[in-house]
Amino acid sequence: MKTKDMTLIAVMAALICVAGPLSIAIGPIPLSLASFAVYLAGAILGWKKGTLAVAIYLLIGLVGVPVFSGFSGGFQKLAGVTGGYLIGYLPCALITGLGAGEEKPRWLLPLCMVLGTVALYIIGTAWFMIQTKNTLAASMGMCVIPFLPGDAVKIIAATLIAMPVGKAVRAQMA
Repeated sequence: MKTKDMTLIAVMAALICVAGPLSIAIGPIPLSLASFAVYLAGAILGWKKGTLAVAIYLLIGLVGVPVFSGFSGGFQKLAGVTGGYLIGYLPCALITGLGAGEEKPRWLLPLCMVLGTVALYIIGTAWFMIQTKNTLAASMGMCVIPFLPGDAVKIIAATLIAMPVGKAVRAQMA
């Protein structure tokens, strides 16, 4: 791996670390900017490097650095009711990254972000249901439905930012 690649991965992991704690508690699952940064990581760096940036973010939080929502960190946060959403960032970045690149049609990137969000919701909501013993309907009402409008806005914004930034970054990485 080139020094440029390692630097870009570290910068994206740092961006997620900065965005992750910025959250609003709207129920058991907080509204956070982390998913926006995860979209950018996958879209700008591609599936491999973007997913690695997310993995580094999770490891930083796992060791106790307060990079998760509400300036929290540690294994207990990853094992708690929101842990599935944190783990879900990995497939979200991976799937988003599959749509990145100039050679791909422009519509593919936002579609991959949507599909990555679906994977994030499935993993996070299943984890939440297991932890809380809530029904699917109750969990959807607490963990998915309230977040749909905000995630739509994040996907639009991330697409608009990632296309030109990703092109510039890929030119530098070549």
